[in-house]
Amino acid sequence: MQLFSQLNFGGNCEEAFRFYEAHLGGRITTILRVRDLPPHVPPPPGSADAVIHARMDIAGVELIGNDVPAAYFEPVRSSYLYLSLDSVEEAERAYAALSEGGEIGMPLHESFFAARFAQVRDRFGVLWSILYRQPE
Repeated sequence: MQLFSQLNFGGNCEEAFRFYEAHLGGRITTILRVRDLPPHVPPPPGSADAVIHARMDIAGVELIGNDVPAAYFEPVRSSYLYLSLDSVEEAERAYAALSEGGEIGMPLHESFFAARFAQVRDRFGVLWSILYRQPE
């Protein structure tokens, strides 16, 4: 058995996955678009460029994504992707990338449980918790 996280996007799944690949060290393994469907499969409504299935390896986890019609898309509301990093510098770099064009819920700061912690909604609507734990 395996458990994956799947993110829905409102038409920018590929852009988001390419951003995560470039800024978070992920590796895209699959991107299938509507135009890639076999001829006998009826396409869903919308753009032929819409992503119907994307996968990426990121931080040792497989992340799944796809585009949904704009009328059905809603940004993530109460689930966060929790990104644990290996240094203050990595936490600061990830925070800068994810917060650019997004919304800061909690600025990157030192707390009683972490050397750095933050929460942001990136420009794609995905909620992230960013953590660098204090070395023990």
